[in-house]
Amino acid sequence: MSKTYQSPFNIAVLAAGLGFFIDAFDLFLFNVYRIPSLKDLGLSGDELRIAGEKLLAIQMAGMMIGGILSGIIADKKGRVTALFGSIVLYSLCNIANGFVHDVNTYAIIRFLAGVGLAGELGAGITLVGESMSPEKRGYGTILVATLGALGAVTAGLAGDFLPWRSAFITAGIAGFFLLLMRVKSMETTMFEHAKKSEAEKGSFKLLFSSPKRIAKYIGCILMGIPIWYSVGILITLSPEIATLHHIDGLKLSTCFILFQIGIASGDLSSGILSQYFKSRRKILISYMFLAIAATILHFNKIYNSENLSFTSFLMGLGCGYLSVFVTSTAEHFGTNLRVTVTATVTNFMRGAVTLLIPLHQWIEHRFNLPLTQGLAITGIIVWIFALIPTLLLPETYGKNLEFIEE
Repeated sequence: MSKTYQSPFNIAVLAAGLGFFIDAFDLFLFNVYRIPSLKDLGLSGDELRIAGEKLLAIQMAGMMIGGILSGIIADKKGRVTALFGSIVLYSLCNIANGFVHDVNTYAIIRFLAGVGLAGELGAGITLVGESMSPEKRGYGTILVATLGALGAVTAGLAGDFLPWRSAFITAGIAGFFLLLMRVKSMETTMFEHAKKSEAEKGSFKLLFSSPKRIAKYIGCILMGIPIWYSVGILITLSPEIATLHHIDGLKLSTCFILFQIGIASGDLSSGILSQYFKSRRKILISYMFLAIAATILHFNKIYNSENLSFTSFLMGLGCGYLSVFVTSTAEHFGTNLRVTVTATVTNFMRGAVTLLIPLHQWIEHRFNLPLTQGLAITGIIVWIFALIPTLLLPETYGKNLEFIEE
Protein backbone atom coordinates (compact mmCIF):
# COMPACT_ATOMS: atom_id res chain seq x y z
CA MET A 1 0.00 0.00 0.00
CA SER A 2 1.13 3.52 -0.71
CA LYS A 3 2.36 6.00 1.82
CA THR A 4 1.02 9.52 2.27
CA TYR A 5 3.21 12.01 0.42
CA GLN A 6 3.93 15.49 1.76
CA SER A 7 5.82 16.78 -1.28
CA PRO A 8 4.02 17.12 -4.64
CA PHE A 9 7.21 15.98 -6.38
CA ASN A 10 6.51 12.25 -6.15
CA ILE A 11 5.92 9.40 -8.58
CA ALA A 12 2.10 9.53 -8.33
CA VAL A 13 1.93 13.24 -9.17
CA LEU A 14 4.53 13.02 -11.92
CA ALA A 15 2.84 10.02 -13.56
CA ALA A 16 -0.64 11.60 -13.34
CA GLY A 17 0.67 14.95 -14.58
CA LEU A 18 2.45 13.49 -17.59
CA GLY A 19 -0.61 11.37 -18.28
CA PHE A 20 -2.81 14.46 -18.38
CA PHE A 21 -0.17 16.18 -20.56
CA ILE A 22 -0.55 13.41 -23.15
CA ASP A 23 -4.34 13.37 -22.66
CA ALA A 24 -4.64 17.09 -23.48
CA PHE A 25 -2.01 16.83 -26.24
CA ASP A 26 -3.98 14.09 -27.98
CA LEU A 27 -7.39 15.69 -27.40
CA PHE A 28 -6.39 18.98 -29.02
CA LEU A 29 -4.14 17.29 -31.58
CA PHE A 30 -7.26 16.25 -33.47
CA ASN A 31 -8.51 19.86 -33.47
CA VAL A 32 -5.17 21.08 -34.84
CA TYR A 33 -4.85 18.40 -37.53
CA ARG A 34 -8.53 17.92 -38.37
CA ILE A 35 -8.43 19.79 -41.68
CA PRO A 36 -4.91 18.73 -42.85
CA SER A 37 -5.60 15.07 -42.07
CA LEU A 38 -8.97 15.01 -43.84
CA LYS A 39 -7.52 16.81 -46.87
CA ASP A 40 -4.81 14.17 -46.98
CA LEU A 41 -7.56 11.53 -47.05
CA GLY A 42 -8.98 13.20 -50.17
CA LEU A 43 -11.82 15.29 -48.74
CA SER A 44 -12.59 18.85 -49.79
CA GLY A 45 -15.23 21.57 -49.56
CA ASP A 46 -18.28 20.76 -47.45
CA GLU A 47 -16.99 17.21 -46.97
CA LEU A 48 -14.25 18.61 -44.72
CA ARG A 49 -16.71 20.33 -42.37
CA ILE A 50 -19.20 17.44 -42.31
CA ALA A 51 -16.55 14.77 -41.70
CA GLY A 52 -14.77 16.96 -39.13
CA GLU A 53 -17.97 17.52 -37.12
CA LYS A 54 -18.75 13.80 -37.34
CA LEU A 55 -15.31 12.79 -36.05
CA LEU A 56 -15.42 15.34 -33.23
CA ALA A 57 -18.87 14.14 -32.13
CA ILE A 58 -17.74 10.51 -32.25
CA GLN A 59 -14.61 11.27 -30.22
CA MET A 60 -16.62 13.15 -27.57
CA ALA A 61 -19.15 10.30 -27.42
CA GLY A 62 -16.24 7.94 -26.78
CA MET A 63 -14.99 10.20 -23.98
CA MET A 64 -18.37 10.31 -22.25
CA ILE A 65 -18.74 6.51 -22.45
CA GLY A 66 -15.11 6.10 -21.41
CA GLY A 67 -15.65 8.38 -18.42
CA ILE A 68 -18.40 6.10 -17.15
CA LEU A 69 -16.44 2.88 -17.78
CA SER A 70 -13.12 4.10 -16.37
CA GLY A 71 -14.80 5.56 -13.28
CA ILE A 72 -16.58 2.30 -12.48
CA ILE A 73 -13.41 0.25 -13.07
CA ALA A 74 -11.30 2.60 -10.92
CA ASP A 75 -13.75 2.48 -7.99
CA LYS A 76 -14.24 -1.28 -8.25
CA LYS A 77 -10.79 -2.55 -9.28
CA GLY A 78 -8.41 0.30 -8.42
CA ARG A 79 -7.13 3.66 -9.63
CA VAL A 80 -3.91 2.24 -11.08
CA THR A 81 -5.82 -0.45 -13.00
CA ALA A 82 -7.95 2.21 -14.69
CA LEU A 83 -4.91 4.33 -15.50
CA PHE A 84 -3.04 1.39 -17.01
CA GLY A 85 -6.02 0.42 -19.14
CA SER A 86 -6.65 3.95 -20.38
CA ILE A 87 -3.04 4.60 -21.33
CA VAL A 88 -2.69 1.32 -23.24
CA LEU A 89 -5.90 1.97 -25.19
CA TYR A 90 -5.23 5.56 -26.23
CA SER A 91 -1.56 4.87 -26.99
CA LEU A 92 -2.47 2.04 -29.36
CA CYS A 93 -5.16 4.23 -30.95
CA ASN A 94 -2.74 7.12 -31.45
CA ILE A 95 -0.27 4.91 -33.25
CA ALA A 96 -3.06 3.38 -35.36
CA ASN A 97 -4.30 6.90 -36.17
CA GLY A 98 -1.04 7.53 -38.00
CA PHE A 99 -1.89 4.80 -40.51
CA VAL A 100 -5.56 5.50 -41.37
CA HIS A 101 -6.55 5.89 -45.02
CA ASP A 102 -10.33 6.36 -44.84
CA VAL A 103 -12.80 8.34 -42.72
CA ASN A 104 -14.67 5.31 -41.33
CA THR A 105 -11.48 3.83 -39.86
CA TYR A 106 -10.52 7.28 -38.62
CA ALA A 107 -13.90 7.49 -36.83
CA ILE A 108 -13.54 4.09 -35.14
CA ILE A 109 -10.05 4.98 -33.90
CA ARG A 110 -11.15 8.41 -32.59
CA PHE A 111 -14.03 6.76 -30.72
CA LEU A 112 -11.71 4.23 -29.07
CA ALA A 113 -9.13 6.94 -28.36
CA GLY A 114 -11.88 8.96 -26.67
CA VAL A 115 -12.78 5.98 -24.48
CA GLY A 116 -9.12 5.65 -23.46
CA LEU A 117 -8.48 9.36 -22.91
CA ALA A 118 -11.53 9.66 -20.67
CA GLY A 119 -9.95 7.74 -17.80
CA GLU A 120 -6.78 9.77 -17.49
CA LEU A 121 -7.76 12.92 -15.60
CA GLY A 122 -10.35 11.52 -13.18
CA ALA A 123 -8.28 8.56 -12.03
CA GLY A 124 -5.06 10.62 -11.98
CA ILE A 125 -6.49 13.41 -9.84
CA THR A 126 -8.01 10.87 -7.44
CA LEU A 127 -4.74 8.94 -7.19
CA VAL A 128 -2.91 12.17 -6.35
CA GLY A 129 -5.55 13.37 -3.87
CA GLU A 130 -5.67 10.06 -2.02
CA SER A 131 -1.89 9.63 -1.88
CA MET A 132 -1.10 13.08 -0.41
CA SER A 133 -1.86 14.71 2.93
CA PRO A 134 -5.06 16.83 3.12
CA GLU A 135 -3.07 20.06 3.57
CA LYS A 136 -0.68 19.39 0.66
CA ARG A 137 -2.76 17.58 -1.97
CA GLY A 138 -3.70 20.86 -3.66
CA TYR A 139 -0.08 21.32 -4.71
CA GLY A 140 -0.13 17.90 -6.38
CA THR A 141 -3.23 18.68 -8.43
CA ILE A 142 -1.72 22.06 -9.38
CA LEU A 143 1.13 20.25 -11.11
CA VAL A 144 -1.20 17.75 -12.77
CA ALA A 145 -3.54 20.40 -14.19
CA THR A 146 -0.70 22.70 -15.25
CA LEU A 147 1.05 19.89 -17.14
CA GLY A 148 -2.25 19.11 -18.85
CA ALA A 149 -2.61 22.70 -20.04
CA LEU A 150 0.96 22.64 -21.32
CA GLY A 151 0.07 19.48 -23.27
CA ALA A 152 -2.63 21.47 -25.07
CA VAL A 153 -0.11 24.26 -25.81
CA THR A 154 2.29 21.67 -27.22
CA ALA A 155 -0.46 20.33 -29.49
CA GLY A 156 -0.98 23.83 -30.87
CA LEU A 157 2.74 24.23 -31.53
CA ALA A 158 3.07 20.75 -33.06
CA GLY A 159 0.87 21.81 -35.95
CA ASP A 160 3.67 24.03 -37.25
CA PHE A 161 6.38 21.36 -37.08
CA LEU A 162 5.07 17.81 -37.46
CA PRO A 163 3.06 16.10 -40.23
CA TRP A 164 -0.24 14.84 -38.83
CA ARG A 165 0.63 11.15 -39.05
CA SER A 166 3.95 11.66 -37.27
CA ALA A 167 2.26 13.72 -34.53
CA PHE A 168 -0.24 10.96 -33.66
CA ILE A 169 2.43 8.24 -33.71
CA THR A 170 4.65 10.38 -31.45
CA ALA A 171 1.78 10.79 -28.96
CA GLY A 172 1.26 7.01 -28.89
CA ILE A 173 4.93 6.25 -28.30
CA ALA A 174 5.03 8.86 -25.51
CA GLY A 175 2.10 7.07 -23.87
CA PHE A 176 3.97 3.77 -23.74
CA PHE A 177 6.99 5.49 -22.18
CA LEU A 178 4.64 6.82 -19.52
CA LEU A 179 3.35 3.30 -18.96
CA LEU A 180 6.86 2.19 -18.04
CA MET A 181 6.96 4.89 -15.37
CA ARG A 182 3.65 3.73 -13.93
CA VAL A 183 4.97 0.20 -13.36
CA LYS A 184 6.30 1.59 -10.08
CA SER A 185 2.99 3.19 -9.09
CA MET A 186 1.11 1.61 -6.19
CA GLU A 187 -2.54 1.65 -5.28
CA THR A 188 -3.66 4.16 -2.65
CA THR A 189 -4.21 3.15 0.96
CA MET A 190 -7.67 4.73 0.93
CA PHE A 191 -8.82 2.52 -1.93
CA GLU A 192 -7.43 -0.60 -0.22
CA HIS A 193 -9.41 0.28 2.92
CA ALA A 194 -12.56 1.01 0.91
CA LYS A 195 -12.12 -2.27 -0.97
CA LYS A 196 -12.73 -4.14 2.30
CA SER A 197 -15.99 -2.29 2.88
CA GLU A 198 -19.31 -3.87 1.91
CA ALA A 199 -20.52 -0.54 0.47
CA GLU A 200 -21.33 -0.41 -3.26
CA LYS A 201 -18.41 0.78 -5.38
CA GLY A 202 -18.55 2.61 -8.70
CA SER A 203 -22.35 2.43 -8.65
CA PHE A 204 -24.51 4.94 -10.50
CA LYS A 205 -27.47 3.54 -8.57
CA LEU A 206 -25.78 4.65 -5.35
CA LEU A 207 -24.74 7.99 -6.87
CA PHE A 208 -28.35 8.80 -7.80
CA SER A 209 -29.93 7.34 -4.67
CA SER A 210 -29.58 10.60 -2.72
CA PRO A 211 -30.98 13.99 -3.83
CA LYS A 212 -28.06 15.69 -2.09
CA ARG A 213 -25.51 13.61 -4.04
CA ILE A 214 -27.36 14.21 -7.30
CA ALA A 215 -27.33 17.97 -6.68
CA LYS A 216 -23.59 17.95 -5.92
CA TYR A 217 -22.86 15.85 -8.99
CA ILE A 218 -24.85 18.02 -11.42
CA GLY A 219 -23.44 21.14 -9.75
CA CYS A 220 -19.87 19.96 -10.36
CA ILE A 221 -20.59 19.34 -14.06
CA LEU A 222 -22.16 22.80 -14.45
CA MET A 223 -19.13 24.44 -12.79
CA GLY A 224 -16.81 23.08 -15.46
CA ILE A 225 -18.86 23.75 -18.60
CA PRO A 226 -17.75 27.44 -19.01
CA ILE A 227 -14.19 26.23 -19.62
CA TRP A 228 -15.36 24.33 -22.69
CA TYR A 229 -17.74 27.08 -23.75
CA SER A 230 -14.68 29.34 -23.87
CA VAL A 231 -12.24 27.07 -25.71
CA GLY A 232 -14.66 24.80 -27.58
CA ILE A 233 -16.97 27.57 -28.82
CA LEU A 234 -15.51 31.08 -28.58
CA ILE A 235 -11.91 30.19 -29.44
CA THR A 236 -12.78 27.49 -31.99
CA LEU A 237 -15.16 29.85 -33.82
CA SER A 238 -12.65 32.72 -33.86
CA PRO A 239 -12.21 32.56 -37.68
CA GLU A 240 -15.97 32.80 -38.28
CA ILE A 241 -16.26 35.64 -35.74
CA ALA A 242 -13.32 37.47 -37.33
CA THR A 243 -14.91 37.23 -40.79
CA LEU A 244 -18.27 38.44 -39.50
CA HIS A 245 -16.76 41.49 -37.77
CA HIS A 246 -14.00 42.24 -40.28
CA ILE A 247 -11.12 41.50 -37.88
CA ASP A 248 -7.96 41.23 -39.96
CA GLY A 249 -4.90 39.09 -39.25
CA LEU A 250 -6.54 36.74 -36.75
CA LYS A 251 -5.11 33.21 -36.58
CA LEU A 252 -6.97 30.42 -34.80
CA SER A 253 -3.68 28.83 -33.72
CA THR A 254 -2.58 32.08 -32.03
CA CYS A 255 -5.84 32.46 -30.09
CA PHE A 256 -5.77 28.79 -29.13
CA ILE A 257 -2.16 28.79 -27.92
CA LEU A 258 -2.64 32.03 -25.95
CA PHE A 259 -5.79 30.64 -24.33
CA GLN A 260 -3.91 27.49 -23.28
CA ILE A 261 -0.96 29.51 -21.96
CA GLY A 262 -3.51 31.48 -19.97
CA ILE A 263 -5.15 28.36 -18.57
CA ALA A 264 -1.74 26.91 -17.62
CA SER A 265 -0.94 30.15 -15.77
CA GLY A 266 -4.38 30.07 -14.15
CA ASP A 267 -4.03 26.45 -13.05
CA LEU A 268 -0.73 27.27 -11.38
CA SER A 269 -1.81 30.55 -9.75
CA SER A 270 -5.31 29.45 -8.67
CA GLY A 271 -3.92 26.29 -7.10
CA ILE A 272 -1.26 28.19 -5.17
CA LEU A 273 -3.78 30.81 -4.01
CA SER A 274 -6.17 28.04 -2.94
CA GLN A 275 -3.45 26.58 -0.74
CA TYR A 276 -2.41 30.00 0.59
CA PHE A 277 -5.96 31.10 1.51
CA LYS A 278 -6.96 27.58 2.55
CA SER A 279 -10.09 27.70 0.40
CA ARG A 280 -11.25 26.08 -2.83
CA ARG A 281 -14.57 27.92 -2.95
CA LYS A 282 -13.25 31.49 -2.70
CA ILE A 283 -10.69 30.90 -5.46
CA LEU A 284 -13.24 29.23 -7.74
CA ILE A 285 -15.57 32.21 -7.40
CA SER A 286 -12.73 34.73 -7.91
CA TYR A 287 -11.40 33.10 -11.07
CA MET A 288 -14.89 32.63 -12.48
CA PHE A 289 -15.53 36.36 -12.18
CA LEU A 290 -12.16 37.00 -13.80
CA ALA A 291 -13.17 34.74 -16.70
CA ILE A 292 -16.57 36.49 -16.99
CA ALA A 293 -14.88 39.92 -17.09
CA ALA A 294 -12.43 38.65 -19.73
CA THR A 295 -15.29 37.25 -21.81
CA ILE A 296 -17.16 40.57 -21.70
CA LEU A 297 -13.96 42.34 -22.80
CA HIS A 298 -13.54 39.73 -25.56
CA PHE A 299 -17.00 40.49 -26.95
CA ASN A 300 -16.31 44.23 -26.67
CA LYS A 301 -13.20 43.81 -28.82
CA ILE A 302 -15.18 41.71 -31.29
CA TYR A 303 -17.74 44.48 -31.77
CA ASN A 304 -14.94 47.04 -32.10
CA SER A 305 -13.16 44.82 -34.68
CA GLU A 306 -10.01 44.70 -32.53
CA ASN A 307 -7.38 41.99 -32.10
CA LEU A 308 -8.52 39.12 -29.85
CA SER A 309 -5.13 37.75 -28.79
CA PHE A 310 -4.91 39.40 -25.37
CA THR A 311 -8.49 38.61 -24.38
CA SER A 312 -7.95 34.99 -25.48
CA PHE A 313 -5.13 34.83 -22.93
CA LEU A 314 -7.26 36.52 -20.23
CA MET A 315 -10.15 34.10 -20.77
CA GLY A 316 -7.73 31.21 -20.43
CA LEU A 317 -6.33 32.73 -17.22
CA GLY A 318 -9.81 32.96 -15.73
CA CYS A 319 -10.66 29.42 -16.85
CA GLY A 320 -7.52 28.29 -15.04
CA TYR A 321 -9.74 27.44 -12.09
CA LEU A 322 -9.62 23.93 -13.63
CA SER A 323 -6.99 22.68 -11.14
CA VAL A 324 -9.06 23.81 -8.14
CA PHE A 325 -12.28 22.60 -9.76
CA VAL A 326 -11.12 19.00 -10.31
CA THR A 327 -9.59 18.89 -6.81
CA SER A 328 -12.82 20.12 -5.25
CA THR A 329 -14.89 17.64 -7.29
CA ALA A 330 -12.81 14.73 -5.99
CA GLU A 331 -13.07 16.04 -2.42
CA HIS A 332 -16.89 16.18 -2.50
CA PHE A 333 -17.37 12.41 -2.86
CA GLY A 334 -16.45 9.26 -0.96
CA THR A 335 -13.75 6.76 -1.92
CA ASN A 336 -16.22 4.24 -3.36
CA LEU A 337 -17.58 6.79 -5.88
CA ARG A 338 -14.70 9.25 -6.24
CA VAL A 339 -13.34 8.26 -9.65
CA THR A 340 -16.77 7.45 -11.05
CA VAL A 341 -17.74 11.04 -10.26
CA THR A 342 -14.46 12.74 -11.21
CA ALA A 343 -14.07 10.88 -14.50
CA THR A 344 -17.66 11.45 -15.62
CA VAL A 345 -17.78 15.08 -14.47
CA THR A 346 -14.60 16.01 -16.39
CA ASN A 347 -15.74 14.22 -19.53
CA PHE A 348 -19.36 15.35 -19.41
CA MET A 349 -18.20 18.95 -19.13
CA ARG A 350 -16.00 18.35 -22.20
CA GLY A 351 -18.86 16.66 -24.02
CA ALA A 352 -21.17 19.57 -23.22
CA VAL A 353 -19.70 21.39 -26.23
CA THR A 354 -21.76 19.07 -28.45
CA LEU A 355 -24.88 20.49 -26.75
CA LEU A 356 -23.70 24.10 -26.71
CA ILE A 357 -23.35 24.16 -30.50
CA PRO A 358 -27.03 23.35 -31.22
CA LEU A 359 -28.04 25.61 -28.30
CA HIS A 360 -26.44 28.72 -29.75
CA GLN A 361 -27.71 27.77 -33.23
CA TRP A 362 -31.27 27.41 -31.88
CA ILE A 363 -31.04 30.79 -30.11
CA GLU A 364 -29.85 32.45 -33.33
CA HIS A 365 -32.60 30.83 -35.40
CA ARG A 366 -35.39 31.34 -32.85
CA PHE A 367 -34.71 35.03 -32.26
CA ASN A 368 -33.19 35.82 -35.68
CA LEU A 369 -29.82 36.82 -34.20
CA PRO A 370 -26.33 36.86 -35.74
CA LEU A 371 -23.67 34.40 -34.58
CA THR A 372 -22.02 36.71 -32.06
CA GLN A 373 -25.22 37.58 -30.21
CA GLY A 374 -26.21 33.91 -30.09
CA LEU A 375 -22.85 33.07 -28.55
CA ALA A 376 -23.18 35.90 -26.01
CA ILE A 377 -26.61 34.69 -24.83
CA THR A 378 -25.31 31.11 -24.64
CA GLY A 379 -22.43 32.39 -22.50
CA ILE A 380 -24.79 34.17 -20.10
CA ILE A 381 -26.78 30.95 -19.63
CA VAL A 382 -23.64 28.86 -19.12
CA TRP A 383 -22.10 31.21 -16.57
CA ILE A 384 -25.30 31.64 -14.54
CA PHE A 385 -25.68 27.88 -14.21
CA ALA A 386 -22.00 27.57 -13.25
CA LEU A 387 -22.04 30.28 -10.58
CA ILE A 388 -25.10 28.98 -8.71
CA PRO A 389 -23.56 25.64 -7.57
CA THR A 390 -20.19 27.32 -6.94
CA LEU A 391 -21.88 29.67 -4.47
CA LEU A 392 -23.94 26.90 -2.84
CA LEU A 393 -21.54 23.95 -2.55
CA PRO A 394 -19.58 23.69 0.73
CA GLU A 395 -15.87 24.31 1.23
CA THR A 396 -13.69 21.19 0.79
CA TYR A 397 -10.17 22.43 1.60
CA GLY A 398 -8.40 20.10 4.05
CA LYS A 399 -11.27 17.61 4.01
CA ASN A 400 -10.41 14.05 5.05
CA LEU A 401 -11.00 11.93 1.95
CA GLU A 402 -11.17 8.59 3.75
CA PHE A 403 -14.94 8.24 3.87
CA ILE A 404 -17.51 6.04 2.16
CA GLU A 405 -20.76 7.03 0.45
CA GLU A 406 -23.62 5.06 1.99
